[in-house]
Amino acid sequence: MADKTEEAGGVHFPFPFTPYAIQKDFMAALYQVLEAGKIGIFESPTGTGKSLSLICGALSWLRDFEQKKQEEEERLLEAGADPLNDGKDQAPCPPPSCQQSPGSPRATGEPDWVTQFVQKKEERDLVDRLKEGQVRRKKREERLRQIRHNASLKFAAKRMRQEDEETERLLRLSRAMLAAGTGPEQLACGEDELVLAEYESDEERVSASGVDVDEDDLEEEHVTKIYYCSRTHSQLAQFVHEVQKSPFGKDTRLVSLGSRQNLCVNEDVRKLGSVQLINDRCVELQRSKHEKKSVAEEEKPGRRRRLEPRATCPFYSHKQLQLLRDEVLLEVKDIEQLVALGKEARACPYYGSRFAIPAAQLVVLPYQILLHAAARQAAGIRLQGQVVVIDEAHNLIDTITGIHSVEVSGSQLCQAHSQLLQYTERYGKRLKAKNLMYIKQILYVLEKFVTVLGGNVKQSPNTQSLSQSGTELKTVSDFLFQSQIDNINLFKVKRYCEKSMVSRKLFGFTERYGAVLAPSREQPKLSGFQHFLQSLQPGVTAAPAAPAEEGEDRAPRPASPLMHIEGFLAALTTANQDGRVILSRQGSLSQSSLKFLLLNPAVHFAQVVKECRAVVLAGGTMQPVSDFREQLLACAGVEAERVVEFSCGHVIPADNILPLVICSGPSNQQLEFTYQKRELPQMMDETGRILCNLCNVVPGGVVCFFPSYAYQRQVHAHWDKSGLLARLAVRKKIFQEPQRVNQVEQVLLEYSRCIQHCGQAGGMVTGALMFSVVGGKMSEGINFSDNLGRCVVMVGMPFPSIRSAELQEKMAYLDQTLPRAPGQVPPGKALVENLCMKAVNQSIGRAIRHQKDFASIVLLDQRYARPPILAKLPAWIRDRVQVKATFGPAFAALRKFHREKSGSS
Repeated sequence: MADKTEEAGGVHFPFPFTPYAIQKDFMAALYQVLEAGKIGIFESPTGTGKSLSLICGALSWLRDFEQKKQEEEERLLEAGADPLNDGKDQAPCPPPSCQQSPGSPRATGEPDWVTQFVQKKEERDLVDRLKEGQVRRKKREERLRQIRHNASLKFAAKRMRQEDEETERLLRLSRAMLAAGTGPEQLACGEDELVLAEYESDEERVSASGVDVDEDDLEEEHVTKIYYCSRTHSQLAQFVHEVQKSPFGKDTRLVSLGSRQNLCVNEDVRKLGSVQLINDRCVELQRSKHEKKSVAEEEKPGRRRRLEPRATCPFYSHKQLQLLRDEVLLEVKDIEQLVALGKEARACPYYGSRFAIPAAQLVVLPYQILLHAAARQAAGIRLQGQVVVIDEAHNLIDTITGIHSVEVSGSQLCQAHSQLLQYTERYGKRLKAKNLMYIKQILYVLEKFVTVLGGNVKQSPNTQSLSQSGTELKTVSDFLFQSQIDNINLFKVKRYCEKSMVSRKLFGFTERYGAVLAPSREQPKLSGFQHFLQSLQPGVTAAPAAPAEEGEDRAPRPASPLMHIEGFLAALTTANQDGRVILSRQGSLSQSSLKFLLLNPAVHFAQVVKECRAVVLAGGTMQPVSDFREQLLACAGVEAERVVEFSCGHVIPADNILPLVICSGPSNQQLEFTYQKRELPQMMDETGRILCNLCNVVPGGVVCFFPSYAYQRQVHAHWDKSGLLARLAVRKKIFQEPQRVNQVEQVLLEYSRCIQHCGQAGGMVTGALMFSVVGGKMSEGINFSDNLGRCVVMVGMPFPSIRSAELQEKMAYLDQTLPRAPGQVPPGKALVENLCMKAVNQSIGRAIRHQKDFASIVLLDQRYARPPILAKLPAWIRDRVQVKATFGPAFAALRKFHREKSGSS
């Protein structure tokens, strides 16, 4: 269908088809938020075209913004073309009227002629910057135009890649020939001068040093752009595909960012498996490339020695990265397309995409990169004056909390201490005094962490039984005092770990000399370090290493434990009131842990809202929004006037949905699934009778959500024993949500096939019944559209466990920090209710996925009828919900609804 231009609020919005009225309202509201520099909370139910509304609304604003900016620049450049003081910067002589005696007072502090000169100087500087930016922009546009229309450039690049591949192939053959020999012979004195040194061509040397790269070509100015982030790579890929289909797909410079694990095309690095190992190996390869020339230059002319060749990444070539960067900006690509292009170009997609950020108009990236300051800095992201759109933002608070909360086990602490101690024994005499000082501090801190858990670093954590067990919460200050490390400056230790990269050095040490003995491994064999020491003694042959267990080499190698502990040390530098430390003692030291819990996610979100021009939080179900306003935005220093809320209805007709709150069952059993009552046999029996009645009148698929996996298993076992499961199976084939992620797709496929087959074959079995869990694999991101989800049942209210020490601490923190208006629920209690209803809203949102879809939603618990709870449902459901005190009227309404809808469809 041809693209259409729709007008809403006086703005023209290109759209791939005629938009719904709610999409026009969405785009107009979004445009105003971006224009006014506000913080927007946007709710648009699944199936209403939220992604397209975001794309067309935001990019329409960016189009107009760039046009206004360009017009303003042209006006200033024209004004700046007039001669200003003959173009000279020297200060003019003060006119006689401005001349004063040395002792005379000045009313404004500076004479007018000085003020005028400063203003003129600022104007000239502004004009110079505008001219420079204009040259850069034209240069970029011309470069992209040439690549788009000049095929010979692509062929030249391809020929260059083929030459590089041939050279690499010959080098591999040469190395293989050398490796096939028995090893180098011992050379006579002075004979080493006859051996050829490591050869590096002029092109390789220039490329390695980076001097062939025009800085302007790699580092451009950051244009105004939109950062779009979402939770998963699949959601990001789906968004990119929507951009490709939109009217902006041809002209938008879009960059997709991802982790090295997703973007690396070097198979030797990818096979490491662990994210941390891939990151560290990549950084090491780049360092090797950049250090190659500097090491050679440091060699004195009178001394010649052969340097051991160091591996570099063949995909990190500045010439190829420039070409890849321009190809990325040329047309919209998702992560998979970017990786395919990187393989073809023999250029790294990870770095190529980052080089493209400054000139990009739309940057698509995961939560973790945007919401973590260090990750933003590493990626080259600058938020000043930019727009950030966070999609699927319903779990934003939990995401920020999770990113900045760190847990370390007793086993990791002991292993890190053992490895670092042996590293010090090996290299202690080579280290400078400051290095030794910080390493000793780290060793001391690790020992004290183990001690505070009740263990000893000199013994195996697996065999150490702790005298105490249970969970203990401490403020950061109290934990530091109890651990006896309050006299150590953790800020300096953190900075030392970052600058010295001690964890990477330690990992390289353990890799080079085998598995360094950790206290968790008790074995009579020599440790890797002892093997190393033995190999240094002349005439002594080290015993061969024990063979690896079958399948062991296929598992991804774990990263150095110290790398993980560094994150915990960094977390301890958080302000005392913003976090807590949880000491969990679980029988043995290896199972015990220390965890930093972030209580105030706003402390990390504040920088985002402070630097950005505008921030948009969007989602299908954002209710209840009070969490965002109070816990995130208000605590981040955002004024209430800057926050704008927008919530639209659904595109489905009002009679295509039937939400019911059922307060009692067929035998008049009151439905209240509290922790004390839900395990009663009569409560489980009543739930089974309700489901049997529903399955008799609902066609296709029924999805039933339980509060937890444990309760689902308990109910399933009870129904199996009582015969209710067999009665349900007469009308619906029963499926259970698997707990393993890799089994979800297969179960969903079988569920879908069953419903399709039953719809075609007829008979007693009319579809399928899926037992799912709130917060599980199928409560978010799964599409139960049409016959896959004609009815969604929610058994009880999925309140989080009030026994959780973390939840109790969070509730206490909110009660202390958030203001409480008279008559309002305490903030801590409101948190529990909001967590429950966010989970409910996500689960019941699995049905109704498009305009012609229909479904019933059944909430089994009388507590749903309370007005404060109903108010937390999405508006499009809340406005249509019916509360039924008894089961008879509820069943009659359901039967009528599905009979009419099935007949009309």
